[in-house]
Amino acid sequence: MAATSQSKRSGGIPRGLSQTGPVLFSYGFRPFFLGGALWAFAAMALWIAALSGLEFAGEYGVSHWHAHEMLFGYTSAILTGFLLTAVPNWTGRLPVSGWPLFWLFLLWLAGRLALVASDMIGVRVAVVVDLLFLPVMLLACLREVVAGRKWNDLKGITALLALSLANAGFHYEVLAGGQTDRAYRLAIAAYVGLIMIVGGRIVPSFTRNWINRLGRKDFPAPSSGFDTAATTAGVACLCVWVTLPESRLTAAGALVAAAFHVVRLHRWRGWTTLSEMLVAILHVAYLFVPLGFFAISMAALGILDPKSALHVVTIGTVAMMMLAVMTRATRGHTGRNLAASRMTTFSYLTLVLCALVRPVAGFVPDHAPAIYGVSGALWLAAFALFLIEYGPMLARTRRKI
Repeated sequence: MAATSQSKRSGGIPRGLSQTGPVLFSYGFRPFFLGGALWAFAAMALWIAALSGLEFAGEYGVSHWHAHEMLFGYTSAILTGFLLTAVPNWTGRLPVSGWPLFWLFLLWLAGRLALVASDMIGVRVAVVVDLLFLPVMLLACLREVVAGRKWNDLKGITALLALSLANAGFHYEVLAGGQTDRAYRLAIAAYVGLIMIVGGRIVPSFTRNWINRLGRKDFPAPSSGFDTAATTAGVACLCVWVTLPESRLTAAGALVAAAFHVVRLHRWRGWTTLSEMLVAILHVAYLFVPLGFFAISMAALGILDPKSALHVVTIGTVAMMMLAVMTRATRGHTGRNLAASRMTTFSYLTLVLCALVRPVAGFVPDHAPAIYGVSGALWLAAFALFLIEYGPMLARTRRKI
């Protein structure tokens, strides 16, 4: 496995991993982006097969399994890949690599395999195996933030705490025969909250870098109290939604949050990036934040099916932002040009279409099976294209630049 070098660039941030083992485990984004994308594809393929008669996870419930793996399976891997790459930049400490990274990835993979094989190994054993990963990841990130004394970054780490609690709550309700609704809403709220916080950093930052690269000066608006107000409104709405999804307070709060984030997104001047989809897709993904809040409001008022609203958020906001971040981070950290290829652009397009098509099922229930099939195919296409193009980048040595 890779041994870590203590070399530093200017600014005091440690960099440079000497590789004495598989390059896949030289940096956190490599195995977790690759594993997360593979599981996003495989889990959807298994779900489609289950709808066609394939039997597995029967005692746990295959519908529960599908919901769990879309919220805590592939997503936890991609989030981990991002955090294992971002936290060292935030704290100035060396990234996790080599054997520790290998065992962490194996722990995530064990959870995925255990739930699929839960009928063979026992549901409770499978649940215990799956419950291990998120708390371990939480402690690892918390240790780095505390050691680096970057207290402002603790709010980003709280998403892992919320996800750990939501995962435990989800499993508890499944085993107890209860409703998992509150647990999965908490998980979704954690992801959206993280996107509002971290997206508020990276979207305007990457936009500014792109505009500066072109020699222009029409930069995004700098961070201000408005951004804090928008994030606060969004988090407050999500907290109410988790506990009272059908209340008038949720409906009103979600509309207010949607308005805040429309203005926030406008302040970032996304239309200036349309010539480069690697940057523009960040704005498209963030657009689903206010769209998601609007869908939550419509569901609370009984105008939109709650499952349709959930898919606006889970596909449009969460999955779209994850795909956008994976493509940019992979290109940047493997020495590729920061420009979207045609295949990358098409992967974005297919996932956007998936996010728009899937909620339609709530309006035309008679055609729901066909819509499920189309949206599932679009999902598979998006992640297949990512794997074809970015899989080799993640598994190979960094290109010299």
